[in-house]
Amino acid sequence: MKRFVPSLILAILLVSASAMAQGNRPNLTGTIKGKILDSEFQVPLEYSNIVLYSHRDSSMVSGTVTNKDGYFELTNVPPGTYDLEILFLGYERETRESIRLNRSNREVDLGKIYLRQTVLSVDAVQVEGERVPISYQIDKKVINVDQQYSTLSGSAVDVLENVPSVTVDIEGNVSLRGSGSFRVLIDGRPSVLEPSEALEQIPASTIENIEIITNPSAKFDPEGTAGIINVILKKTQKTGQSGLINLNAGLNEKYGGDLLYEMKRGDYNTILGVDYNNRTYTGSSLEENITTRNGISSYIYSEGNSTRGRISMGLRGNLDIRLSPKDNLSFSGRYGDRTSQRDSELDYTQWADNNPTRLSYFSITERERSGEFYQINSSFIHRFAGKGHQLYAEATYENDHSDEKTINELISNEGLITNGQRFIESGPGSEARIKLDYTNPFSEKNKFEAGWQSEFDKSEENTDYQEYDESAGAYISLPKYSNSTVYKRNVHATYALYSGEWKKFGYQGGLRAEYTDRAVEFSGVEDRFTIDRWDLFPSIHTSYQFAGGHQMMVSYTRRIERPRGWELEPFMTWMDAYNVRVGNPDLKPEYINSYEAGFQTYFGKSLFSTEIYYRETINKIERIRSVYSDNVTLRSVDNIGKDYALGSELLLNIDAARFWNINILGNLYDYRVEGMLLGESFSRESFNWGGRISNNIKIGQSLQFQIDGHYRSPTVSAQGEREGFFMANAAVKYEFLPNQLSATLQVRDVLGTGKFEHTSSGPEFYNYGQYTRESPLVMLNIRFNINNYKQKDRQRVREENGVNVMEDDF
Repeated sequence: MKRFVPSLILAILLVSASAMAQGNRPNLTGTIKGKILDSEFQVPLEYSNIVLYSHRDSSMVSGTVTNKDGYFELTNVPPGTYDLEILFLGYERETRESIRLNRSNREVDLGKIYLRQTVLSVDAVQVEGERVPISYQIDKKVINVDQQYSTLSGSAVDVLENVPSVTVDIEGNVSLRGSGSFRVLIDGRPSVLEPSEALEQIPASTIENIEIITNPSAKFDPEGTAGIINVILKKTQKTGQSGLINLNAGLNEKYGGDLLYEMKRGDYNTILGVDYNNRTYTGSSLEENITTRNGISSYIYSEGNSTRGRISMGLRGNLDIRLSPKDNLSFSGRYGDRTSQRDSELDYTQWADNNPTRLSYFSITERERSGEFYQINSSFIHRFAGKGHQLYAEATYENDHSDEKTINELISNEGLITNGQRFIESGPGSEARIKLDYTNPFSEKNKFEAGWQSEFDKSEENTDYQEYDESAGAYISLPKYSNSTVYKRNVHATYALYSGEWKKFGYQGGLRAEYTDRAVEFSGVEDRFTIDRWDLFPSIHTSYQFAGGHQMMVSYTRRIERPRGWELEPFMTWMDAYNVRVGNPDLKPEYINSYEAGFQTYFGKSLFSTEIYYRETINKIERIRSVYSDNVTLRSVDNIGKDYALGSELLLNIDAARFWNINILGNLYDYRVEGMLLGESFSRESFNWGGRISNNIKIGQSLQFQIDGHYRSPTVSAQGEREGFFMANAAVKYEFLPNQLSATLQVRDVLGTGKFEHTSSGPEFYNYGQYTRESPLVMLNIRFNINNYKQKDRQRVREENGVNVMEDDF
């Protein structure tokens, strides 16, 4: 596998070079150029497909795609007469005919070409062009959340359930390409919350797009094994006042809503948003646990019901001020309050080889996590003379305070508490960040970027462990298992990027240097665990454009995943009567080498895109299970070795009929993990695959249907495996007033197949678990647009705010 990656990239480069060589022709003297814009919003249409045909015999001569400014240029075109065709999904085809190039007219500038959204009619069936639900761009995948009708009343996590390379377990934990380590950004800025928790906090109805960046350049933080998930919140495009209201409700205590209001006058733009959501999900579980000590096995079997609930509210505000034609100042803030609860009532049966008598009892577990968080931000941009030449400065402060309480009680058949634990964990965390970015496009095709960032993290965690004393009839605190931790980490980084174009080749090279100063202190431990280290993170991105608008991309980046939280705590913490955990302050960070190669092409109005990726993780951090005592499992963490993932992702977007669009996505990869586990060498491997198909049908101007289904295959970890599963969703949307009032009915997990199964085993233990959640989930969402609200184009948002946080084109 190690030899395969360089061979693959070499083969791609050779093919690209060969194609370029075949495309070279003598006496190429002409140039045709222009700019493609949306006819309604006057914004550039990036990645529009440009194809040049011979006027005489209609044979294809050349092709390209537009850049982020909507600009295209066909060079080295022989003298002659040509026809030009412009294609972009969801828009009407546009042509320019009889374009003449000769000695006296070697350059033709077609100027601005406007594309209109498609409106096609077949009797009573009419379909209006809309944005592609999921599209691939050079450095990212973009999910258009408004097209995911079946998740409109959910959160960002629910949207990601339908995306290839992303998996979501029954408790809402998100994995990107098999890894739970990734960076979450909100409008290009990091979130102080844990990744899955940050995504749960954001209602889907407030999101415009979600960008998945699996190989970000050296400009971005290298934190996170699998890359970046960037959530772009909605903004409007109208001058004056406008807004958006969403209300939703569902069966079994599910309701919420959100409001977005924007006022734009002169040099000021103000945005206010508020959201509230209350969700309760029921389910069931069964678990079998076997532990073996001294040749004697003990057995525990449990089965029962569970409830998972979440209440969240959020406020956000933005103020953008245009100080002058060259200077912009922005202020923004977010505040949130959340409470999540997971309760279970289980019937237990316990026995052992040396005691076959079965003991039955009842268990009640209540877990609650709550807290507030806020973020304040200020940014400033100054534009120098020359397009794109600018200096951007930003300062951010975030604070999060959370409290977590777990109560586990075992109750006998007589109704008496025979065993009980309380685990209370609380503490604040904060992060301050200052950054400076400089961009200088010193020519039309070449650009230099450089920047600096300093990050200051601090968190405190206090734990209190209590056990139930039968004789006293009360809970007693045990100082032995009650501890405190103080975590401080400062990271200073600088980067430089150079990008350019040469004929049909695009390239970008960058290097990021980071200095990490970390100190962790534990109560009762004299040693102070510190890190004082420099790390280098290079990145390389290349692209090649073939005739006809086809394009190929190859990239490499190096990333890091730093341990934190309980993974570093050296003391034991009881989670319940049967599980205890301990961290490892000597953990090393994971280092990740990530390679990608992608290809995109259009055929007619359909799009095909594929990516091949390879990821190597060094110092792989794995959570390990072992036997602590009879019926008790110890959960620890260690650097076990390496893992490797080699796979491919596919996208096919088809207009099957004038009223019917099909979006097919797939992901298949080989995963291997190897190293040392509990003193023994090991190697495990699995071939994994998954797919999603979405059908979108629009009848008339008001009625839309969406039916989708997705499957994910089984996969392995160092000590176990997870079974595959299939789930189907459906939604219907009706517009009562065009662009003003609509209702969407969503039914998730229509067939009730959302069952999650996992198995883990080791030398002295075996564990099997099965979890089934409430199904089907039925929700109704009502949307009302104030003053004909329309979403602002993503690129325009960034240009007006002066923040090109996610633009990495070359």
